Amino acid sequence: MREMLQDRRVTLLRGSALSVFRAERTVLSGINISVAEGEIVTVIGPNGSGKSTLLRTLLGMLVPQSGTVSRQDGLIVGYLPQRLALDPTMPLSVGRFLNLPQRKPKVERAAALARVGLQGFERRAMTALSGGEFQRALLARALLVKPQLLMLDEPTQGLDQKGAAAFYQLIESVRQDTGCAVLMVSHDLHVVMAASDRVVCLAAGQVCCEGTPEDVASAPAYRQLFGEGPDGALALYRHHHADPIRHLPQPS
Repeated sequence: MREMLQDRRVTLLRGSALSVFRAERTVLSGINISVAEGEIVTVIGPNGSGKSTLLRTLLGMLVPQSGTVSRQDGLIVGYLPQRLALDPTMPLSVGRFLNLPQRKPKVERAAALARVGLQGFERRAMTALSGGEFQRALLARALLVKPQLLMLDEPTQGLDQKGAAAFYQLIESVRQDTGCAVLMVSHDLHVVMAASDRVVCLAAGQVCCEGTPEDVASAPAYRQLFGEGPDGALALYRHHHADPIRHLPQPS
């Protein structure tokens, strides 16, 4: 029954046979990946395995040398970059940041901040935010476009384990409340199980294993990459959804 329900999901984004070459080096080779409505897909892999390049290629920021990227017509994407450098001398408040590049109604800005736990932060300087608060401000800005798909590039980089876990819990609650799908690159192996429906593991620019977190955790290729100890094994917690399928309104 679960497989039948998954088959009914609309595919929002698909990369087929993607290959990317940069500086005379193969970064991605023959990658196939898809994201369906309402699911969380996490891409993991060692440093240099091509995770961020894959995300940027799916976003259209990089053009693959071969392969195709297809998106559902009218797909609305919210994006959280791996890094965002702000000029510390620029007096940019959270409210002004949320208005970039297009001004949003105050009530929508307030609702987005409340959604990510930053109520009352509109006048706070972006440079005065903690690491976790900064990432939540980025998420609030992404949510203002009412995305059908959130794409996140290592969103918890620089956060401690507690902060990372709290951020992933926030992503899960956003998915539950809005029905948006999530595709994220992560290095936090200890929370992948709790945060994902499917895991895609890259090694040397290729998919070495993929499937449910349980399937990936037991795959020989994964264990060869990350080991079987507490630092390598995926967490044993598995989240459950009361309503795993949330159909989004089709774009006009």
